[in-house]
Amino acid sequence: MSNRIQLPSTWDFNPGRRRFVRGVAAGSAMLGLGLQSAVGSPRPGGGPGVPELSGKRFDLRYSPVPVNFTGKQRFATAINGSVPAPTLRWRQGDTIDLTVTNGLAEDTSIHWHGIILPSAMDGVPNISDGFRGIPPGESFRYRFPVRQTGTYWYHSHSGFQEQTGAYGAIVIEPRDGQRIRADRDYVVLLSDWSDEDPNRIYAKLKKMSHYYNFRERTFSDYLADVKAKGFEGTKAARAMWNQMRMSDRDISDVTGYTYTFLMNGVTPADGWTGLFRPGERIRLRIINAAAMTFFDLRIPGLKMTVVAADGQDIEPVSVEEIRLGVAETYDVLLEPAGDQAYTIFAQAIDRTGYVRGTLTPDASLRASVPELDAPPILGHGDMGMAMDHGAHGGMDHAAMGHAPAAPAAMDHSQMDHAKMGHAPAAPAAMDHSQMDHAAMGHGAAMASAPNMGSGRAGFGSKLPVQHAATENGPHIDMIADAPRYLLDDPGIGLRGNGRRVLTYADLRNRYDTHDPREPEREISLHLTGNMSRYMWSLNGIKFADAEPLRLKHGERVRINLINDTMMNHPIHLHGMWSDLETGDAARIPRKHTVIVQPGAMISYLVTADALGGWAYHCHLLYHMPGMFRHVVVA
Repeated sequence: MSNRIQLPSTWDFNPGRRRFVRGVAAGSAMLGLGLQSAVGSPRPGGGPGVPELSGKRFDLRYSPVPVNFTGKQRFATAINGSVPAPTLRWRQGDTIDLTVTNGLAEDTSIHWHGIILPSAMDGVPNISDGFRGIPPGESFRYRFPVRQTGTYWYHSHSGFQEQTGAYGAIVIEPRDGQRIRADRDYVVLLSDWSDEDPNRIYAKLKKMSHYYNFRERTFSDYLADVKAKGFEGTKAARAMWNQMRMSDRDISDVTGYTYTFLMNGVTPADGWTGLFRPGERIRLRIINAAAMTFFDLRIPGLKMTVVAADGQDIEPVSVEEIRLGVAETYDVLLEPAGDQAYTIFAQAIDRTGYVRGTLTPDASLRASVPELDAPPILGHGDMGMAMDHGAHGGMDHAAMGHAPAAPAAMDHSQMDHAKMGHAPAAPAAMDHSQMDHAAMGHGAAMASAPNMGSGRAGFGSKLPVQHAATENGPHIDMIADAPRYLLDDPGIGLRGNGRRVLTYADLRNRYDTHDPREPEREISLHLTGNMSRYMWSLNGIKFADAEPLRLKHGERVRINLINDTMMNHPIHLHGMWSDLETGDAARIPRKHTVIVQPGAMISYLVTADALGGWAYHCHLLYHMPGMFRHVVVA
């Protein structure tokens, strides 16, 4: 079985350069099937331009279709002629039978994101048991029982087809009816579209990783820093970044320079609209189906009560803003006043664009659209290189009940930093390529270790963080010396913004922990890369060169992710839940996608109850070719 990701070419889109202006409504309108209103209706499901299919038996067909989001016609990878693909509504306990037919000129597939099913039905070519993809002109029959409820999504797992429109929402109704009452039930599907061929985007990133970043530092920024900090202060502040050849403005690889951001397939120029009647309660099923974009979503004037994360019920949490990493889903309840409209505002994490929708009691009534927040700037802490090494961010996470205290082995305050190359002179301190990590006690990779009192279930790891020999070399441009648990940190661009932002520390399962066993062993994986060369890997090893990660059927294992890069990474394990350790062993929340912040670490428990082959990867589409593992449960 090959362990390489297929990257088939797609048709030429003739790349265009624009942000998010001059859009047209998507769905049926953009497909030339007759203009429809962009106003929501009382029926559940996605936007009115997005078809909805329900039942047990489904026929889905891939085909290229013309679309126009920017004023120029391009071709998209559509399912049943729609971008986004139809919303699928299933029922818990049913057996779903889907036939997927490939009308493209290349192989395709569908992965049912977050759905617990047999490996052969998971839809990842050359990873899922016996599945090689769906060749042109052929069909594949997916058949599996539905054992869960909630909000999920589906997308192609072949090449870059997800970027070109192959994604849609899934809503699974409980067998005995909804536990939460809502008068309106809307899917809010967020995505990013580019007129460029995604293969061309990837090629540009490989040649110049900051190609789409137009917010790099300028001479004016330098002068402003000198005025504020003086020449020496500015020189010291910039030393780390200059030595490591990194930029504190590298927030997103692909930006609004080429992306048009969509909500239910509608551009911000038009805006998706959902109607409600006075006194009604609204449920929004928010899905980030973007290829590369993190969204920060809020509804000015309305608080959101979060009731589900990644399809799983949680104890309700009232917030004003939610960061949605790529592939995450959150369900929220709203109780709007009946006499005004509200803007659903989702801005890209790098603040290069946004998408908007409107909730309104009157189709002619609109609300104002907020200004974009200031672009975020990375700091030393975001690099896992806080100057106060002993404090690990100054938080006692164990005392706060959010995560374990920093491991004793990572108490850098007792180290002789000068001997280790961490002398006060900033440039030398940050030249990690010259460090002898073995001499620092970071020699062997902790690929797998028995649980030797390393931390109770629910509270994360207490084992020392170790770096692998494979993390040294030109393929790695950063190693986090002091990775921290940041469960209660809303993340870059959201800290101290005056709004109540959801964090992972807020997530608490509505039900008792599914599997309360202590972990039998721990697996530590470092998220690694070289930004300037656009090389991504795990533990410094790219997917093509990596051995499968093997789990024993039935075991309870802790996975520790350490982010040795300056970017947020959404990590998705197929086929099994990721039980996020937030400090409450009794109510551990379950997720299918876990965000790891720059310079941070995170721990979660996995019950290896799904036999077969599974994909495990970063869900940023252009990181996936390297930051990927084949997991085998046997």
